[in-house]
Amino acid sequence: MNGDVKREWFEKDYYQVLGVAKNATHAEIKKAYRKLAQKYHPDANPGNQSAEERFKEVSAAYDVVGDEEKRKRYDQVRDMATSGFGGAGGGFPGGFPGGGFPGGARVRVEDLGDLGDLSDLFGGLFGGGRRGRSRTRSRVAHGADLETDVTVTFDDAMRGTTVPVRIQGPAPCGTCGGSGAAPGSTPVTCPQCGGTGEIAVNQGFFQMEQPCPRCHGTGRAVEQACPTCGGTGSERRTRSFQVKVPAGVKDGARIKLAGRGEPGPAGAAGGDLYVRVHVRPHRFFGRKGSDLTVEVPITYPEAALGANINVPTPDGPVTMKVPAGTPSGKTFRLKGKGAPRRNGTGDLLVTVNVDVPGKLSKAQRELLRQLREAEKESPRRRLGVEA
Repeated sequence: MNGDVKREWFEKDYYQVLGVAKNATHAEIKKAYRKLAQKYHPDANPGNQSAEERFKEVSAAYDVVGDEEKRKRYDQVRDMATSGFGGAGGGFPGGFPGGGFPGGARVRVEDLGDLGDLSDLFGGLFGGGRRGRSRTRSRVAHGADLETDVTVTFDDAMRGTTVPVRIQGPAPCGTCGGSGAAPGSTPVTCPQCGGTGEIAVNQGFFQMEQPCPRCHGTGRAVEQACPTCGGTGSERRTRSFQVKVPAGVKDGARIKLAGRGEPGPAGAAGGDLYVRVHVRPHRFFGRKGSDLTVEVPITYPEAALGANINVPTPDGPVTMKVPAGTPSGKTFRLKGKGAPRRNGTGDLLVTVNVDVPGKLSKAQRELLRQLREAEKESPRRRLGVEA
């Protein structure tokens, strides 16, 4: 259970994030989440960092209160935080909601036994308990994330492709491989934190843990610094990558290359590289989600009498039937002729428009004149006019 209980539970009101009451039913919570997730989904807000962060916040909230077991534990934690453990009205000094403990007394982890494994959480906060500081936490500082852009053609976006990417800036040192240690030497156990990567800091009633400033949370220290990078584990140079762009990628989509961003402190993991994909417009295909669109001209006889016409698709032309009496602007759906997607392929929406010729031959003009004379009633009659 301790793996589910997080410090954020004290600081975040997940009900408020989802816009529901604390006593909301599971169905109400699920409905609110779906509405917000649809509104802030990255696919619906390409390039909008604020919407992406809101989507993550909403998803994190639903992950807790949308699960009956987690919600029960979350409510216990929130009630305990706002009531000061049932004591002096308050909660937690040093940043948690509320105030202090009755009479400034210290609270033993054993006193939280009725809340089960919640004592494990407080064991970490107070620096005591059953597990105390013997369990090393992963708080290593990671390298910064990077972002770059690539542009692909519409056809490449449909088929999928591989594109080269070049990044200039900090990169793992070529001499030490990112360890920060001089050739022939290796990093040693950090003498300040003893290899745990953390140090304890007293904050009033609390004994909190934070990443070791000597090793930046890696648990290792460099005694003989690399002459190329000076012990930082990184150097400035140009890196080249081959990025696989999946078939059906949308304009503005981001591809994540884990660990390809800026390197972290010596021995720490690197950040991630995000590649934003821009798709060049096609000369006649458009796109709506996973569906493609195209406008196809037809003649008046084809619209009136019906015809089988050739229609372009990303995979080549196909034959489509135009029924007799088809009006201009009618849209037909060709199943499976759109853009690739995870669970199949979208459709192609074909809109037919009657093409009116700008110039007529003498024979065409005569035939159209005969057609006009053969028509029994004006199409404008329903509007109350005859001519």
